[in-house]
Amino acid sequence: MSISELTRPSASASGIQEDVVLVMDFGSQTAQLIARRVRDQSVFCQIVRHDLSAERIQALRPKGLILSGGPASVYGNGAPRIDPAIFDLGIPVLGICYGMQITCQTLGGRILPAASREFGRSPCRHISGDPLFEGLPSTFVAWMSHGDQVDTLTGDFESIAATDTCPNAAVKHKQRPIFGLQFHPEVTHTEFGADLLRNFVRNICGCKGSWQISSLIEQQQNLIRQRVGSDRVICGLSGGVDSSVVAALIAEAIGDRLSCIFVDNGMLRKDERRQVEEQFSKHFRTDLHVVDASQRFLSELKGVTDPQQKRKIIGRVFIEVFRDEAKSIPNARFLAQGTLYPDVIESGANPDGPAATIKSHHNVGGLPDELGFELIEPLRDLFKDEVRRMGAQLGLPDVMVWRHPFPGPGLSVRCLGEVTEERMNIIREADAILIEELHAAGLYRTIQQAFIVLLPVQSVGVMGDDRTYENVAAIRAIQTEDFMTADWFHFPYDVLQRISTRIINSVRGINRVVYDVSSKPPATIEWE
Repeated sequence: MSISELTRPSASASGIQEDVVLVMDFGSQTAQLIARRVRDQSVFCQIVRHDLSAERIQALRPKGLILSGGPASVYGNGAPRIDPAIFDLGIPVLGICYGMQITCQTLGGRILPAASREFGRSPCRHISGDPLFEGLPSTFVAWMSHGDQVDTLTGDFESIAATDTCPNAAVKHKQRPIFGLQFHPEVTHTEFGADLLRNFVRNICGCKGSWQISSLIEQQQNLIRQRVGSDRVICGLSGGVDSSVVAALIAEAIGDRLSCIFVDNGMLRKDERRQVEEQFSKHFRTDLHVVDASQRFLSELKGVTDPQQKRKIIGRVFIEVFRDEAKSIPNARFLAQGTLYPDVIESGANPDGPAATIKSHHNVGGLPDELGFELIEPLRDLFKDEVRRMGAQLGLPDVMVWRHPFPGPGLSVRCLGEVTEERMNIIREADAILIEELHAAGLYRTIQQAFIVLLPVQSVGVMGDDRTYENVAAIRAIQTEDFMTADWFHFPYDVLQRISTRIINSVRGINRVVYDVSSKPPATIEWE
């Protein structure tokens, strides 16, 4: 499936079930969150462009449409619009923030700058009896984030909720199943937001809630068998959850016609190679090719300190190593990748449309088109949490399913400055201690990503009666829901102290440990 096909539900979705809800994205930072909240109701949800025509929408046969928020003002120059005919299709519509405003404006309402802008929590009162608020208390806390609001409703709309400064906090059309919310039900700051979205997709849209990961596994495996036939599939294993789930899924589907290539670049986490070899050569019994190219990578990186140059070198060498190994595998026609749904969204919904490309994602090291493989991307409809659930159902061990994300260039981008074998050993041992202590304290699943950064500075220390002048290590640990924003984790002091003490006492070459208390934004999660 190509990226341009993001504007229709994929075979893996529509082939399983009849209920699909579409999120029309107007540039919202929480569009993915809306989709995830709908999927939490066991209803398949996919994000599409805001400028699809009514004809295209009707062809997709969605049970409901959710119009996301966005940063623009509906009365501003170049503000994103919507095909007015969409509101004549009879499909239930829920507009959120900008989505509500564009809905009301398109159908005759007036939008103006609010007399009092609202950002943050606000008590919201709804009119009891409306199906959108079924089961919710009459007053609840809603999360507002807007400077404009619906000032005048046409005779076709009525207000069904209000705050002290927003009389039209929620509206509905009197004849059509069209609703609007000025607040954001998808964020956790809104009380009962999940219940409200459930009311929309279940009660108003009539979705049955039958979308299950187990059904998706069966469907994807059938599609893979049909497409692959008697040919062979190559999968690039990285040790992370995405590529591991892809390999496990395909291994169950086609058995020994799957070949996995695992490249040891000398920048892996401690025992990563051994764990991958055990799981995929013993448990899943796949044809596993382990290529030890560590010295090749390290020699190419000698003297390099610029992070972008590191990435380019690692990407180039990986392609060369992977290509050479792939040539030794007969009848290999397909390349399996662990592309996820956020990767597809960020890479641009349609290459010839107005949607901006946030970043390009090239799984398996950016393998070039000239390799001649056809791509198989069985996870491209899924979010990370759904991939983890699939991995658990496929029998992958918890240590692999719940492993924290790991960058493609490995520990090299956590080793600031030159990458050497000695520095890799130092950071690898320190990182292993950090992860061990997180597990011991029961914090590993609470933290979404944690790792050690080896800094390119040295500091004076005292060990026994000797003066030392050694490396500084930084601990990075974050909590996040979507990795687009993140907060630093507030460690219990005793755990932080135990981690620091163990690293300094056990890892030769480190005599000082610091903790990174930066949030994203403005900082990034990784240091390079």
